[in-house]
Amino acid sequence: MPTRLLHALAATLLALLCATGTAGPVPDTLAQRALACTVCHGKQGRAAPDGYYPRLAGKPAGYLYNQLLNFRDGRRDYGLMSELITPLSDAYLRELADHFAALDLPYPAPQPPTLPPAELARAEVLIRQGDPARRLPACTSCHGERLTGVQPAVPGLLGLSRDYLNGQLGAWRSGQRRAQAPDCMAHIAKTLTTTEINAITQYLAGRAVPADAHPAAALPAPAPMRCAGMP
Repeated sequence: MPTRLLHALAATLLALLCATGTAGPVPDTLAQRALACTVCHGKQGRAAPDGYYPRLAGKPAGYLYNQLLNFRDGRRDYGLMSELITPLSDAYLRELADHFAALDLPYPAPQPPTLPPAELARAEVLIRQGDPARRLPACTSCHGERLTGVQPAVPGLLGLSRDYLNGQLGAWRSGQRRAQAPDCMAHIAKTLTTTEINAITQYLAGRAVPADAHPAAALPAPAPMRCAGMP
């Protein structure tokens, strides 16, 4: 999207987020202001059809808040997001995170994988057991046994598109996506090979979200790595 159009869209969305409600009968509520986010993230924050913009609904509030801070403070970079939330306070970003975290909505159907079963089996081993020789923890050791995330700040890995998962792991590998220190995902993404990333994302995108899709209340054991946002 051309920069000028990005600026225009950002200005429009920012006006919606910061509207005072004095111009007409539209209610001045957080839910009304949050509609600006759904322009890209899909109706009610359930993700856009193109698979690039992620789901917001039902993710842990701490995770959503941390990502808003990362965009605002330059650790993540996407022009529209950064420009949209730069003027917003910590308190307002927390309110937005709490709003979307409280939404309890259905998830999309899984994407059928295209890789041979042997490659998917190897991906499942990495996801559930990791690779101690390379200091790679299992995905389940941080994201929960059901891979639905863990409160207060670890997101689920199911119900996301392959394109989005690939894009985020690629951004961590290249340094385009960063988190507050210690950034454990940067180490993990840089240790995985591109073949492993493709297999892992195909496996995750091909799994149905369990009936109880809520994040776990806590991990059953201490996380294997120190990571920002984790207790």
